[in-house]
Amino acid sequence: MSAQWFRTLKIGCLNMIHKGPRPLVLCGPSGSGKSTLIKRLFDEYPDTFKFSVSHTTRAPRPGEEDGTHYHFTDKEKMQEQIKNGEFIETATFSGNLYGTSKQAVEEVQSLGKVCVLDIDIQGVKQIKRTPHLDPLYVFVKPPSLVELERRLKARNTETEESLEHRLSVAKAEMEYGETPGNFDIIIENNDLEKTYETLRNFVHAHLHPHCKTGDSNTSPF
Repeated sequence: MSAQWFRTLKIGCLNMIHKGPRPLVLCGPSGSGKSTLIKRLFDEYPDTFKFSVSHTTRAPRPGEEDGTHYHFTDKEKMQEQIKNGEFIETATFSGNLYGTSKQAVEEVQSLGKVCVLDIDIQGVKQIKRTPHLDPLYVFVKPPSLVELERRLKARNTETEESLEHRLSVAKAEMEYGETPGNFDIIIENNDLEKTYETLRNFVHAHLHPHCKTGDSNTSPF
């Protein structure tokens, strides 16, 4: 598959009358390799995929810019926006709210780019209740919990307590992820190159039909 197809995807999506290309939701346990796969996709096709800018109620860290790293807001305002249905998914970490707004996704779509959402299971469940978004759902899983434990230990960043917590969460995530109908595709990451090829082929097969240029004689293949 050549980069020409992804350039055609971007141009074709810009010509769509309604909203832009379908968002791409990726979910998987910590240690599944999901972040590495997303980085590969962005590195290979930097003009095709884009993250939406999330909202947060935490204070900016040094070097972070409002509207670039996050939309920084206050808890009262964000809670009101959540109540008004302006967010497709939210979560609370360390007492701070985080979330993806409908507007943030639409801003990426308006550029003709594929909005990528890297979220957890709870976020997936919330997005499934959002009408008209129609994303592609990808679940990335490790070959086994034993292998996942090995990968997490290899990081040398986990305490026994945090490791046990991550494995417990991962078990629940894999049960949901492997349930038929919850995701459009389940990708087992046992070999990074093969796994990435599977992801890229899936994206190609499902996004291309929605992003034609309108010229029936034009083909990216």
